[in-house]
Amino acid sequence: MPALIEHIDAIAREKRRAVLFLYFHPRNWGDFEDDFEDDSWRDYDYQKDQRRDRVLAWLDENKILWERCGPVASEYEFRSYLGEVYIDVPFDENNPQYCLVRDYLENPDGTMRDENVRFYYLPLEHAMKNVHHDEAGFWDRWAEKF
Repeated sequence: MPALIEHIDAIAREKRRAVLFLYFHPRNWGDFEDDFEDDSWRDYDYQKDQRRDRVLAWLDENKILWERCGPVASEYEFRSYLGEVYIDVPFDENNPQYCLVRDYLENPDGTMRDENVRFYYLPLEHAMKNVHHDEAGFWDRWAEKF
């Protein structure tokens, strides 16, 4: 069934703060760039990714709110949803929920416990670069160009 999935930068602008999100990928970090060059990432099915299922189950068990999200919006590139997840926890070292999520996903040295699960921080300042996307009718006007 079709669903509206907000881009992560739109979520940041709506929340008026920096946001955290997860990106799941079937390859190791070293293979990441090659995947986008040879399109092998197109075969990734987030619905069959057991890593993603485990992370989402852990978030649910720990009552950490999350929702599906798209990547940072682009006027130049579109792709299908690849299982990205916005985590509704502020990036704040003093926030117990943030520390719980961080400690679950990262090793003490800041590396990821699973290199196929990527934990990102999007500053509000970066999200604001796309504020024009929020103007009424922007995407309709954009689509008319094609």
